[in-house]
Amino acid sequence: MITLEQARSIIAAAEAKADEIGQPMNIAVADWGGHLITHIRMDGAWLGSIDIAIKKAFTARAFDISTRDLAKLAPDGGEFFGINTSNQGRVMIFAGGIPLYREGRVVGAIGVSGGSGVQDQAVAEAGAADFAARELAASD
Repeated sequence: MITLEQARSIIAAAEAKADEIGQPMNIAVADWGGHLITHIRMDGAWLGSIDIAIKKAFTARAFDISTRDLAKLAPDGGEFFGINTSNQGRVMIFAGGIPLYREGRVVGAIGVSGGSGVQDQAVAEAGAADFAARELAASD
């Protein structure tokens, strides 16, 4: 399980990266069941990206794959073509959603939206890296 305190730390690291690149973002963290733990909308971030960030976190957890990698499997005619229409439209197939691991098992996910795919991915990676680093430190 990911605690609220851990989710806030993930978001803080992601928010710092968003500040660094100068792009306000929506950042969401989901638990092992894909349910929202917490979300922030940075000042100036798009309202329409709230839902997308939350859905990216859900998608990364629901399929235990980054949304960027899932998108590569879902082109027209591809193996997972149309997956984005599943789960009542909750599946997002563009960059910015990353599963979070503890001891090799997915325990949650981060979802980020508000910039380009490259920006969303970079911010999500910063949050995921924070979680991984804290998990490593806790296991020592």
